[in-house]
Amino acid sequence: MILYIKQKIFSLADSYNVFDENLQPIYKVESEFLTFLSKIYLYDMYGNELFFIKKRFTFLFAEYEIYQGDLLCAQIRQEFSFFRPRLTVTSSYGNYDIQGEFLSMDFSISCDGNILGTINKQWLSIGDSYRLEVAEEKDAAFFTALVIAIDNCLHNGKNNN
Repeated sequence: MILYIKQKIFSLADSYNVFDENLQPIYKVESEFLTFLSKIYLYDMYGNELFFIKKRFTFLFAEYEIYQGDLLCAQIRQEFSFFRPRLTVTSSYGNYDIQGEFLSMDFSISCDGNILGTINKQWLSIGDSYRLEVAEEKDAAFFTALVIAIDNCLHNGKNNN
């Protein structure tokens, strides 16, 4: 399954639209505005909350948590590495390793050595725009939340600490 995640550029808070491979909207992402350690919400097109992402206060490396309702589903931690961004995800769905390319644009999501998804940041776009490919449709919403957390972790994390 292929998804396209596009950040809205004329928005006061982080906001994204998520489209399927036919460019039909399937999710929307909105964050709280002007709150310390704000939350980012992933909704289906009917307005039902699927997940929310919360930044943890840290001093050195960015760290985010993904919740489904009151249940903590995943923790994303930025790890120290030379030249290539690296994140680890500890979750109730499994432990994932996310390895990036040199310029933080392309990532693979793997679990136990198996690649379950890929993330490609689009170069020539206004606002952040990603192509997410997931092996199984049932993982689409969770992996979308992961992409939003990764975007914030790597691109906004330095500004929020």
